[in-house]
Amino acid sequence: MCGGIEYQDQKIYFPQLDARLPVRLRDGNVTWVTWGRRKDEAIGKFPNGGWARLNSIKSGKWKPWRPRPVLITADQFMEKDPDNQSHWIELGKRMAIQGLLATREEEIRVYVVTISTPLEYAWMYDRWPRLVRLTDQ
Repeated sequence: MCGGIEYQDQKIYFPQLDARLPVRLRDGNVTWVTWGRRKDEAIGKFPNGGWARLNSIKSGKWKPWRPRPVLITADQFMEKDPDNQSHWIELGKRMAIQGLLATREEEIRVYVVTISTPLEYAWMYDRWPRLVRLTDQ
């Protein structure tokens, strides 16, 4: 389900307080956006968790947060298997993780868009980050 990412030798894990993910801007630069919402956050403007199922986005569940697709730039991401062991999966040079940018009032958060796990990794977990190929701009 993507419990962490690595970008430029920096590892970011969802459970970290104030975890931020690197979101790629249209001009190729990167900005850091708060990753989802933790259950213990005092203000509940956003859904709990750090992930958004693609089918729930398509069904309109995320509409109240004015969702916009973004690209999360990463060198690799981390999945845990049923034994709670971490596995780092390297992304190709021209790949990114699909993100959903959620907005509420003046605040924004980013969620990792998830899909079904590819067959070769199905033993690990039932959700997987949606990976997209970058196009030249």
